[in-house]
Amino acid sequence: MEIRDAALPDIAQITEIYNSIVLTSTAIYNDRCATAEQRADWWLRRVEQGFPVIVAAEGASVLGYGSLGEFRSWPGYRFTVEVTVHIREDVRRRGIGKLLLAELTARARAMGKHVVVAGVDSENDASLRFLERHGFIYAGQLKEVGYKFGRYLNLNFLQYWLTDPGAEPPASGSKT
Repeated sequence: MEIRDAALPDIAQITEIYNSIVLTSTAIYNDRCATAEQRADWWLRRVEQGFPVIVAAEGASVLGYGSLGEFRSWPGYRFTVEVTVHIREDVRRRGIGKLLLAELTARARAMGKHVVVAGVDSENDASLRFLERHGFIYAGQLKEVGYKFGRYLNLNFLQYWLTDPGAEPPASGSKT
C-alpha cells in the first residue's frame, strides 16, 4: 500500500467512497450523492488552493482518501486547517486511516499550520475514538446543526496542535 497525492484517475473511486458514506452514515452531512465531475471540481479547487488531497492505494485500487482544507475563510484562521479522512467500508480497521492522518498532519505542519480541526457527528463513536487515539482532543459541540435521515445531528469538534499551544506563528505567515 502506498500513500500518495490523488490524481485525476483516482476521482471515480474517491467518488464511490464518498457516495457510499453519504448513503449509509452521518459521517458526511450531505444527503445527495456526488458525480465524478463534482468530486473532480472539489479535488481541483483543493489543489489550486495549495491543500493536499491524498489516497491510500494498492495498485490502481483506492482504499481511502483524505484532505486538508480551509477551516474558515477569514485571514485570522490562516494557521488552522480542517482534516477529512474516509476509508472504503470493506477495508476499515487495517490502519489505513492512521497512515492518511499521519501524512496529512505532517503536511499541515510543513505548511506552517498551528492547529488541525475535525468535525465529527456526535454519534460517530468510531471516528471520535480514532481521532482521540491519535492526539485530537474534544473542543466542543454544536447542537442540531446538521440534518439527515429525518433527524437533527450534533457536530463535535476536535483539535490537534501541530505546534505548542500559544506558540508564535512563523514570521512569514502560513504558506496557504
